[in-house]
Amino acid sequence: MDMSSPASSLPTRDFLARVLDGPLPQAMRGGVLAIGNFDGVHSGHQSVISQALKIAHQQKKPCYVLSFEPHPRAFFQPDVPVFRLTPPSDKARVLAAFGLDGLLTLPFNADLAATSAEDFIAHFLLEWAGASHVVTGFNFYFGTKRAGTPQVLAEAGERLGFGVTTVDALAAQNSETRQREPVSSSRIRDALQDERAQEAADLLGYRWTVSGTVVKGAQLGRTLGYPTANIKLPEGMTLAHGIYAVRLRRADGTLHDGVASFGRRPTFDNGAPLLETFVFDFSGDLYGETITISLFEFLRGEAKFDSAEALVEQMDRDSNAARDVLRLAKPLSTLDDRLNFAGP
Repeated sequence: MDMSSPASSLPTRDFLARVLDGPLPQAMRGGVLAIGNFDGVHSGHQSVISQALKIAHQQKKPCYVLSFEPHPRAFFQPDVPVFRLTPPSDKARVLAAFGLDGLLTLPFNADLAATSAEDFIAHFLLEWAGASHVVTGFNFYFGTKRAGTPQVLAEAGERLGFGVTTVDALAAQNSETRQREPVSSSRIRDALQDERAQEAADLLGYRWTVSGTVVKGAQLGRTLGYPTANIKLPEGMTLAHGIYAVRLRRADGTLHDGVASFGRRPTFDNGAPLLETFVFDFSGDLYGETITISLFEFLRGEAKFDSAEALVEQMDRDSNAARDVLRLAKPLSTLDDRLNFAGP
């Protein structure tokens, strides 16, 4: 097993400048590491990252996130699609907004899965990264058979001379049970699959965003006066079918409000699911461009209409509703402001 060449995941030019393949440069060693899968980079993850940044600032050390690709669940169950809240590029983009010094990504493969907890600490945390301090969540497990626990990590830190901080669970009320429960990626996936986009945003601390390249569809929207920018969602991303108030970010950083439909177009072809976004007050060409779509509110479920005229009348109402939502929207956090409100 090659211990010196973990892969890298790079979001922006500034972020990329601090992440290199192969052995870490001496200047990057000795930093503070926030370790985890961080799918979604939700508010619980953010408390881990914030604690790592605080320690790094106090100690005048660089601060990195150490994560894994692919998602461990995809490795152990390759035939079962995983609903990734933040595929690699999206996760990197969100993490870049924190002002970290970089994102380091280890390939989750058979070698890593077979690595003992002791060897993970010795080879990756100490030999490769030279970590001065490690910050994890309360439920971070590592090493073969998940033998590495927060307690195992803390004991190793005392024995081997690096700091360890474990961050407690962050709780939020469950809208269905009315009980306070730990924030988790699973809760957010459930909310997005159950038409609760606003609850997902509350748990994330920002509006959930998906990226993709604009592809040509059947161009039915154009014939109805509603031309759309269409993207295919990654396999396994089982978002609730329906109509959403959204904000679109172009590759140049400009933001545009709109209304989007995710589903199979039952009035016409009942085809493969697409996220189709009508951008308000926009007449440009987006084909081939990589865009991001942020969901601000679920407006209604997908429905079949008796005629194109009836569909257009509903689309007019949907557009007005989306405009109202977006006009009143305010940032949920500094991170949400950076991702979904701040322009270029």
